[in-house]
Amino acid sequence: MTIKVSQLLYYPVKSLKGVCVDKLEVDGFGPKWDRRFMLVDEKGRFITQRQCPVMNQVSAWVEDEKLIIKFQSQQQSIDLNDIERFEQFTQVKVWDDTVHARMINHELNHWLSHVLKRNVNLCFMDENTHRQVDLAYSKPGDRASFADGFPFLIISEASVNFLSDKLSHQLSIERFRPNIVVSGCDPFAEDQWTQVEINGIAFDIVKPCSRCVIPTLDLNTSEKQPEVMQAMLKYRKQGKHVMMGQNAIHSAQGWLNIGDEIQVN
Repeated sequence: MTIKVSQLLYYPVKSLKGVCVDKLEVDGFGPKWDRRFMLVDEKGRFITQRQCPVMNQVSAWVEDEKLIIKFQSQQQSIDLNDIERFEQFTQVKVWDDTVHARMINHELNHWLSHVLKRNVNLCFMDENTHRQVDLAYSKPGDRASFADGFPFLIISEASVNFLSDKLSHQLSIERFRPNIVVSGCDPFAEDQWTQVEINGIAFDIVKPCSRCVIPTLDLNTSEKQPEVMQAMLKYRKQGKHVMMGQNAIHSAQGWLNIGDEIQVN
């Protein structure tokens, strides 16, 4: 059985809807542009779908050197080449980490605050910022963007399909917010992997991903679907947590492509 990359995704703004791509550049942070932007409140605390479910209906992607954000028929953008002109920096909080972030003083903030019905400010993680990955699972120098804690999340189609079979509807893989989706393996085969190699890039599989309420949110209505959590609790509870997908740390930079074969070590 050949295991291959079936989908690639990145999420420029933490907790906004991401974008599927045919190829994905891997840089020092992980997927290029992935979670380099984040929304914070007046106290610099990060905002996600946990507090603001409608964020899962707001799309973000990078195209032609612009960050583009879209909600329904409305669309706003900011030129990435203009980011450095915003000279205000603030300490922001993402989980237990305090990060030095560039505050983006742009009309996007007013528009997003209106869309999300709360005051938000877009911030950016500069190239020279180092947010260390938890040393319990990494080595010094491994870094993450504004992602929850790790550069990559890997999940298999079979795992999501297994859970869907236990429900009355098909679950979109996008609910689980992976970067790399794989096909050609058994459900939850990724639980047993310790390292994989894709197109010459090695990934250490370091920790199962503990799931919160986000996978239960309907992607069209943002409403919670409790049956999704109930299914995860029944089939994916490990200790006190529900696990779906695997966090991974990359060892090199390069490109990933749809159809790339995956070598499991």
